[in-house]
Amino acid sequence: MKKVLAGLPNYSKYCSKAKAYLQDNGIEVIENETGAPLSKEQLKQMIKDVDAAIAGVEVYDAEIMDAAPKLKVISRFGVGVDNFDLEEARKRGIICTNCPGINSTSVAEHTVMLMLNLLRECPQLNQETKEGNWRRLMVTELSGKTVGLLGFGAVARKTAKMLKGFSCRILAYDKFPNEEIAREIGVEMMSLEEVVKQSDIISVHVPAMDETYHFVNKDMIASCKDGVYLINTSRGTNVDEKAVYDALESGKLGGFGSDVFENEPVTKDYPLFKFRNYICTPHTAAESYENYAETGMRTAKAILHVLNGGTEPWNKLV
Repeated sequence: MKKVLAGLPNYSKYCSKAKAYLQDNGIEVIENETGAPLSKEQLKQMIKDVDAAIAGVEVYDAEIMDAAPKLKVISRFGVGVDNFDLEEARKRGIICTNCPGINSTSVAEHTVMLMLNLLRECPQLNQETKEGNWRRLMVTELSGKTVGLLGFGAVARKTAKMLKGFSCRILAYDKFPNEEIAREIGVEMMSLEEVVKQSDIISVHVPAMDETYHFVNKDMIASCKDGVYLINTSRGTNVDEKAVYDALESGKLGGFGSDVFENEPVTKDYPLFKFRNYICTPHTAAESYENYAETGMRTAKAILHVLNGGTEPWNKLV
């Protein structure tokens, strides 16, 4: 019997149909029952005898692959594969897959939620009201603002469609711009410099790569409008947190909303926590029942495809 390791927590709870699908096709599912992402040592112990892995945020490097001589496929439960050593996997003939586009609705909703919460200070007002402080706050509306999207993949496109309901002007930069889709949505593709210079709100949607490390940095922030709002639901390494700290301190940034961090998980002494106009969530933008159900089936089918001898892409081979 082939064995699959589900590395993400709560697989049975949120991916029951995917688990049943694997089992119905003769696959034994080994689950992460720790309630948290697996450490390297935990992963090394659990992966010794498995043929495939459904990967959460745990790292699959040469050391892990050495511990898994039977491993044939790693299917990322999501989009980003910055936790995979893809070159090492290619050398060993391990097929890697991911699920582009599936989580776009959940992450886009989360992106717009962070924008609204920054502009209207909902978390702060909620807490203050519960404490008996009746603060009548004047806010800035999202309606009519110019929003710049750095990256124009599936999440950014879905975000743009949602923002159209707020009558926003949408600008976007992408290294490989899709002008046709931009026109269909009503998005203006521009240079990075122009997007940054013109936007009232900037939202980061680039993948995590060597070339996008600290993509948003001190120099980029300096060229923004004073009081610009920054949103990051991509990867923590895409934003230089020290530059953000300085910009919040000086008032250059009107606020920062983030679902991701350079180092996760963060501790209570995380420097940005001192700012009232910083709103964060613990990397949960893609955590929706709908996304888990669909991504669960997509990863299960990709794994079964490879274990049955398939080599051509069933979803996306990276």
